[in-house]
Amino acid sequence: MIMAEKTVLIKNAKIVNEGKVTEGDILIEGNYIKEIASSISAKSADVKVIDAEGNYVLPGVIDDQVHFREPGLTHKANIETESKAAIAGGITSFIEMPNTSPQTTTIDALNDKFDIASQSSYANYSFMFGGTNDNLEEIKKVNTKEVAGLKLFLGSSTGNMLVDDPEVIENIFSSTDMVISVHCEDEATIKNNLEIYKAEYGDDIPVKFHPNIRSEQACYLSSSRAIELAKKTGARLHVFHLSTGKETNLFSNKVPLKDKKITAEVCVHHLWFSNEDYDTKGTLIKWNPAVKTTKDRDDLWKALLDDRIDVIATDHAPHTLEEKQNVYTKAPSGGPLVQHALVAMLEAYHNDKISLPKLVEKMCHNPAILFQVEKRGYVKEGYFADLVIVDLNNPWTVKKENILYKCKWSPFEGSTFKSRVTHTILNGQLVYEHFKFNGVKAAKRLTFNR
Repeated sequence: MIMAEKTVLIKNAKIVNEGKVTEGDILIEGNYIKEIASSISAKSADVKVIDAEGNYVLPGVIDDQVHFREPGLTHKANIETESKAAIAGGITSFIEMPNTSPQTTTIDALNDKFDIASQSSYANYSFMFGGTNDNLEEIKKVNTKEVAGLKLFLGSSTGNMLVDDPEVIENIFSSTDMVISVHCEDEATIKNNLEIYKAEYGDDIPVKFHPNIRSEQACYLSSSRAIELAKKTGARLHVFHLSTGKETNLFSNKVPLKDKKITAEVCVHHLWFSNEDYDTKGTLIKWNPAVKTTKDRDDLWKALLDDRIDVIATDHAPHTLEEKQNVYTKAPSGGPLVQHALVAMLEAYHNDKISLPKLVEKMCHNPAILFQVEKRGYVKEGYFADLVIVDLNNPWTVKKENILYKCKWSPFEGSTFKSRVTHTILNGQLVYEHFKFNGVKAAKRLTFNR
């Protein structure tokens, strides 16, 4: 370990924040942004000066949905390896999901994960508490000021935490004021579709049929029911990883995010890939919900830009390459994304799909608003100094040797990105610089203004 800088001065930055890009300097003292001004001078030789000339400073990305696989599934990944990859990718805070082993469905299991992260995480961290068919009493014990929210799997996924009892779901919706994040796919629809394809192909179903099995209907049925129930009970609902254009029509852009009771997220892979990619990527792009049609992708982009969709996240969910290369029914769904999510979205900026301020809104500001994260997600005086410097003209290609995930593969392998993360500052400490980690762990547990 090396001693962290006490004072950092970023000079000549193009600062992307709250809808605009401004040029200026940022002074960091301790954990916080001390001053933002057109010009700030270093007052002593002890100040670490970073010249960001020509580059952009963004708030650190807050990823509201990751699966880092610890405890219990650490042959796939762990908090240390994946949070390190996140830092290299400009993600400074993550919210991790409960389908580990044991599942995060008791207060004891939750506290165990916080203990692990406090020792090993490179990025700021929080966890969601998992709902099941029979843990309502545990849910009621959760301290809402210290936990990101509640996660319900209304469609099965890794870890089989399916909540499928309508009465239980309504009781949970009625019993908490936490943000309830949901994975929405109708299980009966999926099972019926799967049986049709298994009858024809056995277990070796061509992966191109994945979006037919985990279909638009399966997604829409489940998400529309969840939204109907949220309206009935007054629950605060956040629908994870929309994958269909049809679902986007369930959401509104009529009120500011801070006043919305029902919100939505889209993931990088649903904005990047389409069903046309199954022939070349195979099970590497097998996710739940499935990557669907080019029209669905276009509709998701439209809803993101007109604010029916509020957040971009990763649903980072690594498996070993050996696991992914199984036949369809045995190949798990999910893939690693945290190292490449921001640069992939910057590629969309280069392709005129999204502006830098809108990108920052969806990846930084809005997760902070939605989960009421304390003093993060913005470049603001008095806020934690979680900052990312990006060079928008420094091309690089994703290769095995520069992949940081424990699983050592990426669906983006072979892709060339125009942009690079050059520096990541976490809680005021420069932790990553020019593609190297400097030995400092500066992560903190996220806190919430509730």
